[in-house]
Amino acid sequence: MTRSLLLAATLLAVSAPALASDVVRHKLANPMLPIAGAVEVPAGKTLVFVSGAVPPVSDTSAPKDSVQAYGDTKTQATGALRSIEAQLKEMGLTMGDVVKMQVFLVGDPAKGGKMDFAGFTEAYKQFFGTAAQPNLPARSTMQVAGLVSPNFLVEIEVTAVRP
Repeated sequence: MTRSLLLAATLLAVSAPALASDVVRHKLANPMLPIAGAVEVPAGKTLVFVSGAVPPVSDTSAPKDSVQAYGDTKTQATGALRSIEAQLKEMGLTMGDVVKMQVFLVGDPAKGGKMDFAGFTEAYKQFFGTAAQPNLPARSTMQVAGLVSPNFLVEIEVTAVRP
């Protein structure tokens, strides 16, 4: 009897991760915002924390140490998201595996020092909430005083889940 209970307990413990449901993405109360209200990651999944990505140079004809070399917020966000996408791909993951995102935006001098949330959102919508990739992460977006380079308007970090 003891062996049977031990065997049953062992089988239950080994199969528990297989019984875990998939990641659950709860809708936001305001469906106009393309983010999840919350994301639940079940036991047995591996979380992958991806360091902040900054934009690559987008205009090599602009002065090297200028905001123009990196572009506006939309351009910078697109570049940073492409970098994240490539890094995830190297790890066998996709943007659909992203469950949490933190976005740091610097005030755009061309917008009177205010963050360009609309420009960021245009870039974001190319990667999330599309027909090809409908998964939305939980997300926080904040304006910060500055980033490591005075020419960066955007830095993005994500947490992904390995299925």
